[in-house]
Amino acid sequence: MTAFGGTDFSAGAAFIDGAYAPIGEARIPILDWGFLKSDSTYDVVHVWKGSFFRLEDHLDRFERSVAGLRMTLPHSRAEIAGILTECVRLSGLREAYVQMLCTRGVPPPGKRDPRDCTNRFVGFAIPFVWIADAGQRARGLHLIVSSVPRIAPESVDPTIKNQHWGDFVRGLFDAYDRGGETTVLVDRQGNLTEGPGFNIFAVRGGKLFTPARGVLLGITRRTVIELCEEIGAEVEVGALAADALGDADEVFISSTAGGVMPVTRIDGRALGDGKPGPLTTRIHDLYWSKKEAGWHATPIDYGDAARARAGD
Repeated sequence: MTAFGGTDFSAGAAFIDGAYAPIGEARIPILDWGFLKSDSTYDVVHVWKGSFFRLEDHLDRFERSVAGLRMTLPHSRAEIAGILTECVRLSGLREAYVQMLCTRGVPPPGKRDPRDCTNRFVGFAIPFVWIADAGQRARGLHLIVSSVPRIAPESVDPTIKNQHWGDFVRGLFDAYDRGGETTVLVDRQGNLTEGPGFNIFAVRGGKLFTPARGVLLGITRRTVIELCEEIGAEVEVGALAADALGDADEVFISSTAGGVMPVTRIDGRALGDGKPGPLTTRIHDLYWSKKEAGWHATPIDYGDAARARAGD
């Protein structure tokens, strides 16, 4: 238990409206447009072995997303980094899923003009969240190419991390109905975009391919591209037709919530020998070994939190 002054933060800690609270007690007003209209943006950074991974990159993207939605953060960048750190410190978590959000806020009574809202910042830390469980990561995921089209980027800019998951949720149920474990959506032209919380890579002839349009520019996606540069593997960022997955030697997904995760079945059919491929495995192993060595790490000083736990 991680308790401070009788308050238990062991399940996670949140910051909202200037105060910290256990994650199970954190609330936003029901009239906040972030809840009513999905009018919000967010970013997720993870903590591994007591350090943030690529914190500055996530803060950069968060600030761009907030500006893209014409919102204003009520805290400075340094203050936000401090709030996220304190959420982790209070929880005592060494592996954590840490989210920062900016919502449109509550409009004045009788008003519907978003310019009249005071934007709200929320931050929280909870135990690390995996897209795929240990068994799925070991054997590879069964991916379904959904018949549900991705929301057009002309309508909702996917490079701004957003809460418009209606298409993703429909796609997930489509995948479950077809015996799959997760899904990737296509655009109106039949090109792959992304899945719920991840980017996708295909490997063919030792070369990697990943979609350029209709996707969030994932931090883990960027990390994979950097790792490929390090090992001399070529990456093509461009249009990737959905039917190209059937001809791929390997497929994997990338996400803050799990890093590099293999896909070994597409629409019910095994890829290759049905096992994670050699290049996927190499990138996966390099990703985790470099993280273990402190690559892009921002260590957290747990301070009083560590001493409090020792006394519990």
